[in-house]
Amino acid sequence: MKPEEKARQTIDNLLELSGWKVQDFQSINLSASLGVAVREFPLENGTADYLLFVDRKAAGVIEAKPEGTTLSGVAEQSQAYITGTPENLPIIQKPLPFAYETTGTETFFRDMRDPEPRSRRVFAFHRPETLAEWLMQKETLRQRLRNMPPLITEGLRE
Repeated sequence: MKPEEKARQTIDNLLELSGWKVQDFQSINLSASLGVAVREFPLENGTADYLLFVDRKAAGVIEAKPEGTTLSGVAEQSQAYITGTPENLPIIQKPLPFAYETTGTETFFRDMRDPEPRSRRVFAFHRPETLAEWLMQKETLRQRLRNMPPLITEGLRE
């Protein structure tokens, strides 16, 4: 088995364990589940390894690489995919809000709605319900943290 095939099997399994319904592009059924991950989805600027649909709308991409690949340089590729959605595709927003880069053993995640989006390491793919909940919130966690009130220091030591 080629390293790419092995990584794809691992990623499919991880997605299913996180509540995603994994499908091939040729047999898409976006009503099969709240979260559908479609393999090899053609976009305007290439083919995304996985396009993530939440409630039948495109919400993110996954760029898959063979195990051992350094993921730090892969963010540019997933960035191109989140901005290259076809006009007739139902989407949450443009660019798509969520991007993952993964080898199956290591996974990075980026929320494009953050004030300063950056990839960070995660232990697993987020559940479709989690992404749906985040999409309903007015601001991301990082935006809310920027708007915290000043610390009241009265009665505290220096």
